[in-house]
Amino acid sequence: MSTQTTASVSTHILDTSIGKPAEGVAITLSARSGSDAEWAKLGGSATDADGRCKDLPALPEGTTHVRLDFETEAYFTRQINTVKQAEAQQDAPRVRDSGAFFPEVTITFAVTPGEHYHVPLLLNPFGYSVYRGS
Repeated sequence: MSTQTTASVSTHILDTSIGKPAEGVAITLSARSGSDAEWAKLGGSATDADGRCKDLPALPEGTTHVRLDFETEAYFTRQINTVKQAEAQQDAPRVRDSGAFFPEVTITFAVTPGEHYHVPLLLNPFGYSVYRGS
C-alpha cells in the first residue's frame, strides 16, 4: 500500500515597478477538497526581505484547490515614494491613496498530491502577473 504526500506551496513577490522583491506583504493560504467544497483558511505569513514566503502552512490531505490571498494595498501604502516614481513613468493616474489599483490579489489554482507548486507574483501598482514556477 503506497501513500502519497500532499501537495506543497511556496510563493514570492517581485515588485516590477522597482525591480526588487516586495517585502512585508501579508499572504493568507486557503485550501479545499473539491470544486464544491468550502474554503478552509490554513493560516498565513508575510514575505521576507527577499520577497519570499518560506513558512506557509502545510496543505491537508485531500486538497485539490489552493487559494493565495496577497494584501497588496498595505505594501504599496508603505512604498508611497516608490509608487510616485512608478506613476511618473506611467500614463495612468493614481486610483487609491496607496497608489494600488489592485488592493488585493487572489490566486486560485488546482493541485495534485505529491507535487510542489511555486507561484510567483510579479506586481506593480497597476497590474500583476502570476505563473507556475519551479
